[in-house]
Amino acid sequence: MTMSRRTLLSAAAAAACTGIVPSALARQAWPDRNVKIVAPYGAGGPSDLSARLIGNYLAQHLNQSVIVENKAGAGTRVANEFVAQAPADGYTILYAAAPYSTLQALYGELGYDPKKDLQPVAMSATVPLFLIVNAQSPAKTAQELIDYGKSQTNGLTFGSPGNGSLPHLAAELFLRDADVKGLTVQYRGDVAAYTDLLAGRLDATLTAITAALPHIQSGKLRVLGVASAEPSEIYPQAPTLRGQGLPNVVASGWYGFMVPAGVPAEIVNRLDTEINNALADADIRKRFLAQGMEPHPGNAAAFGKFIDAEMAKWSDVIQKAGIRGS
Repeated sequence: MTMSRRTLLSAAAAAACTGIVPSALARQAWPDRNVKIVAPYGAGGPSDLSARLIGNYLAQHLNQSVIVENKAGAGTRVANEFVAQAPADGYTILYAAAPYSTLQALYGELGYDPKKDLQPVAMSATVPLFLIVNAQSPAKTAQELIDYGKSQTNGLTFGSPGNGSLPHLAAELFLRDADVKGLTVQYRGDVAAYTDLLAGRLDATLTAITAALPHIQSGKLRVLGVASAEPSEIYPQAPTLRGQGLPNVVASGWYGFMVPAGVPAEIVNRLDTEINNALADADIRKRFLAQGMEPHPGNAAAFGKFIDAEMAKWSDVIQKAGIRGS
C-alpha cells in the first residue's frame, strides 16, 4: 500500500510530536518548501548568474522553488558562515567559491570550521587563470617572461585583483616555481589591474580572461599561457604553463555546492545527481563558457578531495610567501 503525500506529512508531524522522526519520512518529504542557494558575491556577476542557472534547473527537477540569495562580504566568509550555521535539513545550500580553501590560512580562526561544518555536494565550474602581458612586452612565451624578469633588478611586477585572492596566490606560485623575483601589486578588481597593464606599468597579470578579451582581440594585450592542467575551452590557443616548464603552476578559480554537515546522504545524493545533470545541459554549458567559466561536473566525494588538495596547496603558498588576510 502506498502513502499519500498528506498522509506521509501527517505521519511525520505525529512522529515529531513524540520526539521520534523516522529519517525515511524526513527524506521522502524533501523538498516540501522553498530551497535557498546562498551566493557569496553580489548580484549580476558570473557567480550569481551561474548560481541562478543551476537554481532554475533544480527548481524544474525538484518541483519546488529555488531562490538565490546574495550574501556578499568578507571575501565569502559571510555566506560561508551563514550556511554553516543553518539547519542541516537540505533547504539552505552554499554556492562555495575558491576563497573557501584559502580563508583559514589567511585569517586563522573563522566563525565556522571549513573542514567540519560544511560538506561538499557537487562541483560546478572552474575559472581558468591566464598569464597575460602587454602586447609591447618582449616576452612571447612564459619562459621569455621569466628570462626578462631575471634580467631586471627588481624582477617582475604582477597585477592582482586583491590581497589573498586566487590570482594573487597564483602569481606567487608562478614566481616561486620560476625562481624569479617579483612583486604583486594589489588592486580592487581585475579592471584596475588591466588599466595599468595596458599602460605598461605592470609586466603581467595571471587572472580570469573575460575582462581582458576585448584588449586581446584588439591586439593590445597578449596571452602567454593558461594555468590549468589542460588547454582551456574558453581560449584553447593558449598553451598550458605546465607545458612550458612550470609543472606546479596549476591554478583556477572554482565554484561548487555545499550544505551544512549532517544533511542526510539521500538529500546530498539527490542534489549531486541533479546538479551534474544540469552541467551536462548544452544551454547551461554554453552560458557558463560565455561567463568565463568551464563546467566541471564532479560528485560529492571528488569535490571533497579537490577542496582538501586546494587547502593544502594554497596554505603552503600563503605560509611561504608570508601573506596575511586584510
